[in-house]
Amino acid sequence: MANMFALILVVATLITGLLWCLDKFVFAPKRRAQQEAAQAAVTEPLDKKSLKKVGAKPGWLETGASIFPVLAVVLVVRSFIYEPFQIPSGSMMPTLLVGDFILVEKFSYGIKDPLFQKTLIETGHPKRGDIVVFKYPRNPSVDYIKRVVGLPGDRVSYDPLAKEVSVAPNCSSGQACDRQVPIVYSGIEPADFMQTFGQRSSGFWPVPKDETKEGATRLLERQESLGEIAHRILMVPIAQDQPGAYYRQSGQSAGTWIVPPGQYFMMGDNRDNSEDSRYWGFVPEKNLVGKAVAIWMSFEKQQGEWPTGVRLSRIGGIH
Repeated sequence: MANMFALILVVATLITGLLWCLDKFVFAPKRRAQQEAAQAAVTEPLDKKSLKKVGAKPGWLETGASIFPVLAVVLVVRSFIYEPFQIPSGSMMPTLLVGDFILVEKFSYGIKDPLFQKTLIETGHPKRGDIVVFKYPRNPSVDYIKRVVGLPGDRVSYDPLAKEVSVAPNCSSGQACDRQVPIVYSGIEPADFMQTFGQRSSGFWPVPKDETKEGATRLLERQESLGEIAHRILMVPIAQDQPGAYYRQSGQSAGTWIVPPGQYFMMGDNRDNSEDSRYWGFVPEKNLVGKAVAIWMSFEKQQGEWPTGVRLSRIGGIH
């Protein structure tokens, strides 16, 4: 859908831009000549209304030419500066909630053309802890959002029992890595959210810690400090990971991956509710869309349902 919108926007901008150029450099001079001839044919000066009727601009041309500047601004901003996205699932809770509308900084990881996403100008690369929107490697027409955990050359390990990650930088297959990225975890506490399971009633619900919700499970929360980046993560107490379902990299044991050059290892903050690099592998740099930097609107809603309210307190930077 995002790719189709980009294509429509580019085509519409090109067509209206062509109309704008034709009007400015071809038809407008002809209209002025007609108006000058009409003025020369009479002795009294013609008013603006009468002159406008001489060589009147066709409605289709006037409409197309007038919307070109608007489309051009939208194309430039959306393609190279900021693009809005909606959070559709709870995989990044509690950092991002279903119903959050975010701004993604498009120029953080390179200036790319709006259609084929080829990097035109390099501007930077993701850092550990960045929240990134990217094209899902198995279906590039779908946008995903996760947190960068592993950079190119990192050895990433995930303990499904402790639900903790470890990262050793600058590793390559077959080499021993002794240095570790400092990752610190706080104690586990009850979260402010409960989760219901089922086809009709599944969802995440904000429930005060001294209250409960029938049929729901209280999620657990802790802080994860990934180097200098501290953020909260959620866990489901009754969930048990199945390492057999993990993406298995050749030469590595289950739950351990070495990130190839030019690729990244992504994980969701809602660790037991995130389909991420643990299950499907790495994200090539060419798939990166941009860095999530701010929430510009937030609606109270469940996945696939209509909003029931507005969360103004969530508007602002992403922490």
